[in-house]
Amino acid sequence: MRLMARAEAVLKAILADSSRQAHQNMWRVFWPTLAKFCQIFYASFMTTMNISLPDALKAFVDQKVSASGYGTASEYVRELIRRDKDRGHLRSLLLEGAESPVTGEADSDYFESLRGGIRQRLSPQSK
Repeated sequence: MRLMARAEAVLKAILADSSRQAHQNMWRVFWPTLAKFCQIFYASFMTTMNISLPDALKAFVDQKVSASGYGTASEYVRELIRRDKDRGHLRSLLLEGAESPVTGEADSDYFESLRGGIRQRLSPQSK
């Protein structure tokens, strides 16, 4: 049975029978169907990439997935890639800042003025 037709049939059955036990039984069937639908829908927006790992790295990834609350190894790898992108972006900003001309002295008065501006924005009167 196609996924959408199955989900529709389960929902109709839930609505037709008002007993609590019937609802519990139907939801037990419906949630996996909904989860599969979401997985297929989500995957339709992604491309696939296969990677090969030595056994030791696969074991490490599997351990990280189970210990860190990731649902799949793909989620863990996507998070690592996002972090790497963020790190690269931060590095480019730091290099851009290092190459920019000096506009003033960063002494204690400068940092105190920054703190004062933050305090002013966070004070209840400024809201």
